[in-house]
Amino acid sequence: MKKLIALVLAAMMLLSGLALAEGSYKIGICNFVDDASLNQIIANIRTRLGEIEQERGVTIEIMEDNCNLDGSVLEQIIANFIASEVDLMVGVATPVAMAMQSKTEDSGLPVVFAAVSDPVGAGLVESLEAPGSNLTGTSDYLDTNAVFNLIFALKPEAKKIALLYNPSEDASTAPIEAAKEILTAKGVSFKEYSGANVSEVMLAADAIVADEMDAVFTPTDNTIMASELSIYETLANAGIPHFTGADSFALNGAFLGYGVDYANLGRETADTVAAILLDGAEPASTPVKTFDNGTATINTETCELLGISYDEAAQLFAPYCTKVQSIVTGESFEDVQ
Repeated sequence: MKKLIALVLAAMMLLSGLALAEGSYKIGICNFVDDASLNQIIANIRTRLGEIEQERGVTIEIMEDNCNLDGSVLEQIIANFIASEVDLMVGVATPVAMAMQSKTEDSGLPVVFAAVSDPVGAGLVESLEAPGSNLTGTSDYLDTNAVFNLIFALKPEAKKIALLYNPSEDASTAPIEAAKEILTAKGVSFKEYSGANVSEVMLAADAIVADEMDAVFTPTDNTIMASELSIYETLANAGIPHFTGADSFALNGAFLGYGVDYANLGRETADTVAAILLDGAEPASTPVKTFDNGTATINTETCELLGISYDEAAQLFAPYCTKVQSIVTGESFEDVQ
């Protein structure tokens, strides 16, 4: 009888252990660079996953790292995730997602990407509706034409537009080509300025001022975002407004950021993670989530440097946006809340 009880207890303990294993998950999150938008995404992924733990009675262990634009570091981070036997990886920004894709094609380890502007163009998915492999996620696709509506609403007589970006960033490729087409069709001249690091971007800003450009356009380019605090005064003091593809640029001093709500994007990314881990959703058939790019964020301090009235600018932009909001300069969103 004692042996029978012992066997029953052993079986119960084994089943209990299995149940715990089924309710415990490990994910690896890698950020591309330390910038306000991407940091906001990760903070909201963490917050939402914490809520999901409580809602679903599970445990989600998070390994988090940041490659800070370094490809060799990125490779090592991914290798560490794989060695740690994570159940899923989250890649924040296109280069991280692409690196994770190359390392998981054979194993099929699920990857959820966040803030990838052109998942199809980058070769991450076959289509937004049916990704087709082990990757899916969220996209911060930029409506380039919408940004130029704002530029010409403020400066209808603009004749020279600067295109400031890092040519090595896949997220910039499609919107820069779209910008060229838009400006060519309008008969407005443009000039490309580029930089791969803060020093080069600062030199590019100096060149934009020397060339007396009427305005600057930058898409959701992480290199320029990381440099914005170093260039915004140069441009603003010269009377040149910087129109950009995310609210974090405006947080860091650009005149205007136009794009998605990155806090919500982070939460939606976490929901996709949960759908795959907890509900058995297949990345191959889980649609990539896209968002309304209708929010314009204006830096009121930069408005003053430019001699532009915030209220007047907001009125000009209102017909082209679902929302116009203000912000002041800071290094992170927590600084201005």
